[in-house]
Amino acid sequence: MPNQTPHASDAPRTRQVSVRPAAWSRAVLGARGLPEPESATRRTAIRGVALVALAATVAYLGWRMVATVDLAAWWVSVPLVLIEIHAALGLALLTFSLWDVDRRPAAEPVTSTTDRVAVLIPTVDESLDVLTPTIAAALALRVDHETWILDDGGRPEVHQLATELGALYLSRPDQADGKAGNLAHALAIVRADFVAVLDADHVASPDFLVRTLGYFADPKVALVQTPEDFYNLDSFGHPIGQGKRIHDQTLEQRAIQPGRNRWHAAVWSGTGAVLRVTALQDAGGVAIGTVAEALHTTIRLHRRGWQTVFHNEVLARGLAVADAASDQLQRRRHAAGAMQVLRVENPLVASGLRPAQRLSYAANLLGWFDAWRWLAFVLLPMVVLLTNTAPLNADGATFVALFGATFLLQQAARTALSRGRHVPLLAVLLQLVRLTPDLQATRFLFRRSSDRTAFPVTPKGRTDTDRRRRSEPRLLRALALVSVFAAAWFALAIMVASFLGVVFAWPKYAAFAWLVVDATLLVYAIGRVRNIRFGGERRVGVRFETSFAGWFDGVPCRILDLSLSGARIAVGKLSSPAVHQLVVDLDGAELSFAVDIRGRRGDPVHGPTIGLEFHPGQNIARADLALVLFRTSVVAARAGQPVGTRVITDPPDARQPDTKPAAA
Repeated sequence: MPNQTPHASDAPRTRQVSVRPAAWSRAVLGARGLPEPESATRRTAIRGVALVALAATVAYLGWRMVATVDLAAWWVSVPLVLIEIHAALGLALLTFSLWDVDRRPAAEPVTSTTDRVAVLIPTVDESLDVLTPTIAAALALRVDHETWILDDGGRPEVHQLATELGALYLSRPDQADGKAGNLAHALAIVRADFVAVLDADHVASPDFLVRTLGYFADPKVALVQTPEDFYNLDSFGHPIGQGKRIHDQTLEQRAIQPGRNRWHAAVWSGTGAVLRVTALQDAGGVAIGTVAEALHTTIRLHRRGWQTVFHNEVLARGLAVADAASDQLQRRRHAAGAMQVLRVENPLVASGLRPAQRLSYAANLLGWFDAWRWLAFVLLPMVVLLTNTAPLNADGATFVALFGATFLLQQAARTALSRGRHVPLLAVLLQLVRLTPDLQATRFLFRRSSDRTAFPVTPKGRTDTDRRRRSEPRLLRALALVSVFAAAWFALAIMVASFLGVVFAWPKYAAFAWLVVDATLLVYAIGRVRNIRFGGERRVGVRFETSFAGWFDGVPCRILDLSLSGARIAVGKLSSPAVHQLVVDLDGAELSFAVDIRGRRGDPVHGPTIGLEFHPGQNIARADLALVLFRTSVVAARAGQPVGTRVITDPPDARQPDTKPAAA
């Protein structure tokens, strides 16, 4: 039998907090605010650059198709033109999507409501270290609500955690339809007018409901989505060594999604959103039948005439995939889901959508076919060199001038349209790394599959017990090897031809230069996969560099880093009690943990340090620690390399002490 909690309306709305969090721990997550609206001058300049680039692209493509295509070698010439047309279509859709990123309806903050609000946290196998900060933060949201833990794993330890912290627990007898089935099961039991959905690793700001509920004053609004953002800045999707909040998804989450407000067409990303329950019911509930339940549900809402809003303020942060293998797994699931949606409920032809909404979905879904264009980019120069075929018929200087000018204008337009939320080199490397899952996913456009076990949930927290280099995908390795071989072969051919006084046609040299660029990018992509920092996550939860004072077995110590499973401290002397105890001083409030010593090492700055592991349980103390750690602007440290420190984000006059437990 499933372990079901009574209906939310019959359960107490209380939260257990063992100590008063320090005043600064009430600060909301850093760098989260709504971006300043663009000036009219800046917006006009961005649009001007984009329009000039599009006009130049149209002229260039017209010239290419009329004057340069060599039909004698159509099997090379035509694919090359199609690649350029596909790139131009992408630029046009990007311009359409990013024409105006400041549009959104007005909404007043909501601090109290008579509506019933429930926060739903679906989980299946996430560790307690991942779940605890999510649950603690959800319980601390400022608007009166209920917090439900939807545990598809049916785990007693999760039930105990929820009970001790004051959340409501719900499980079901099977895992049918995955996350969609889990949410559908909960919606049949939970009594609520609005539900907020947070993934098991997404830690919300106290203002999450305050900032989003106001949009529902408009009875046509079904969904309010906030940006997906991440608190581990050293994930596979972040640039290496920059420590910035630019992620592979930042362009989508902080620019393209806000741009969809022009057509009331923001897309539910599956987490960090609030939904109107009656709208969900009108659309048939959370969509099942695909592994892209959030996108699929959004399409159904729009087809029924409901509107969606994107609130471009980071109000929750999650745990981005840390290693290359998990990234491949996640990408395969997302790409396959997009293909399933195109097959099952294609928004390009489905009834009930406005033309602008169709274009918005086209920009979203057609981008999943970019892998085929990138594959052609890699293969075509090799075909040209190895078959001695010229892909176009034009004067070299003319082609280089027109192509170069068009390409530079296109890149300038993409840079301007992205508003600084895009890292081009990172995007290219990740696109190459993800060729395999993207190409494999295309088959789901034509094949029906009901086996959700083929798309496992992306692991959060520990993915391996030790750190070792990962192997690159076989396709990536094969493309790199063939590219390097072809480049070396043609370089040798150039030397021989030069010795013999033979001059190749200019397209051969252009293809050789193109091939060298491809080979370089492929090698860099392989290097990223093999980088030891992406070799697997050994920790069950993220670790934070800190500067807290404390006591270890009654002796003063400095706490150098903390996680929800342990700490690293510098202490002058040790004793041998039956049970070791660590007390953390949080601006006068204290948290106490029973711990075991797990290791000792030297530190060039702090001297001898000790690694500690918290005893199992201690859920309330761990939840209070999570509130402290995750309510500051924090940067994770990995592999013993601290990359940031705790920073208080609110000015002193903005911090409000927590004088009494908040309703939950």
